[in-house]
Amino acid sequence: MKNFAPVSPRRALISVSDKRGIVEFAAGLASEGVEILSTGGTANTLSKAGIEIIPVSDYTGFPELMGGRLKTLHPKIHGGILAREDVDKEEMQENDIQPIDLIVVNLYPFEQAHSDRTTDYDVNVEFIDIGGPTMIRAAAKNFIRTSVVIDPSDYQNILNEIHNKGGIAFNTRKNLAAKAFARVSEYDSNIASALCASTQLVDEVEEFPNTLNLTYRKFMDMRYGENPHQAAAFYVPFSRDKPWLETSQLHQGKSMSFNNVVDADAAYSCIKDFHDTTSCVIVKHATPCGVASATNLTSAYELAYRTDPTSAFGGIIAFNRKLDERTAVAILDNQFVEVILAPEIEQKALKVFRDKENIRVLEYKSEMSGIPSGKVLSSAGGGLLLQDPDETIDELLDIQVVTEREPEKDEMQDLKFAWRVAKHVKSNAIVYAKDSATIGIGAGQMSRVDSAKIALIKADEAGLEINGSVMASDAFFPFRDAIDAAAKSGICAVIQPGGSLRDNEVIDAANEHCMSMVFTGRRHFRH
Repeated sequence: MKNFAPVSPRRALISVSDKRGIVEFAAGLASEGVEILSTGGTANTLSKAGIEIIPVSDYTGFPELMGGRLKTLHPKIHGGILAREDVDKEEMQENDIQPIDLIVVNLYPFEQAHSDRTTDYDVNVEFIDIGGPTMIRAAAKNFIRTSVVIDPSDYQNILNEIHNKGGIAFNTRKNLAAKAFARVSEYDSNIASALCASTQLVDEVEEFPNTLNLTYRKFMDMRYGENPHQAAAFYVPFSRDKPWLETSQLHQGKSMSFNNVVDADAAYSCIKDFHDTTSCVIVKHATPCGVASATNLTSAYELAYRTDPTSAFGGIIAFNRKLDERTAVAILDNQFVEVILAPEIEQKALKVFRDKENIRVLEYKSEMSGIPSGKVLSSAGGGLLLQDPDETIDELLDIQVVTEREPEKDEMQDLKFAWRVAKHVKSNAIVYAKDSATIGIGAGQMSRVDSAKIALIKADEAGLEINGSVMASDAFFPFRDAIDAAAKSGICAVIQPGGSLRDNEVIDAANEHCMSMVFTGRRHFRH
């Protein structure tokens, strides 16, 4: 008969690499009368803390062998974990096997050791855990009776259940088992990926392995997806490096919706590229509708907002400096906003937002510099597309002036600013900018000329002066028509990747209009 009742552990085996909170947890278990088996460094740590433990080698009567590779792989350990007491009672008695009801194990830090390797061959095989995953899998399989704890964040909840409910609840055991299997799956996948990528173990570096194993856990349920008739949830990877949204603090407002997450991530990705200046990004439908850098945050916000006040309504606003009271007041004076992101938020600013309780005010914790790590996933065709991230563009090292007139110093500054913005605008992307602020943005059009027209319309509607502005394009111009239209509008300089068969025709057009043009040698499509 299955045991759906809480199980009070009689015996625990504790062997952890991550020793955060383990002394307190073990002390709590001991106070509840739980006998503790331990091994290696964990046993030393607990003993030094005055906690009574039984070394695994004493318990099994078998010494640790092979430099510690062989410690827990013994019938008295795995029999104690896997035993079904109602079925295996006789065999347990015959072989002196005692039940082990609680396994507290986390794995050798292979991922960290591999990331720190210093040689091509060094995949740190000694950090490939064998006994740990075996115990974890055994305990997870037998969750009807046995609990497996792999995460220090679960320690207090386990102690609370044992103390207050007389044991660990069935649902808790089941959830811990699922979490454990997911962690072992991720661990094995990371080892396989490391082996594939080692140039000394395979003939060629395999950056994209033939088998892709991904393990994610649910972070939150969404009220609905992109539309109310679509169910949705947000998942994050089991990883030491947590996604920025998971580490953020929501100070007020409703939980993030599906569209909020998509838009907030677009805003966060964009604002990261402006970490060296005080900046503001306003995003609508995952595309910037206003970006500006200034000497203070309020000015940056106001310059970003003036680009397209209509689109800014109901948008996402991201900052890269501490959000102050003055800027908070300016936001509420100007517009309705769904989400506000900032790395720090003054208490006075939070007080300003308090009367607008539906505004989501999010304080993110991630650093604002550095190239994004890992790969980028997208779903398509019933499968997954995997690619490198589009790197940060702090320095345009390959920039090339291709026209007779070189950009003036302030023009070059605006060109670099506009290029950063264009990277985050949906293709086809055209960005007009002046004095480190967007003037008009054209996005998501099938024709680059249409995007240029939209950028012009936006600037006209906002009453902004286009004459003397610069233009950025996320990809090359296939024809000169967009250059002719830009010159007619008063654009003085252009930045684009180059690479068209008609580059010479486009350059000639710029020279005819006495415009300066620079090539970056890199495009930034964003679909």
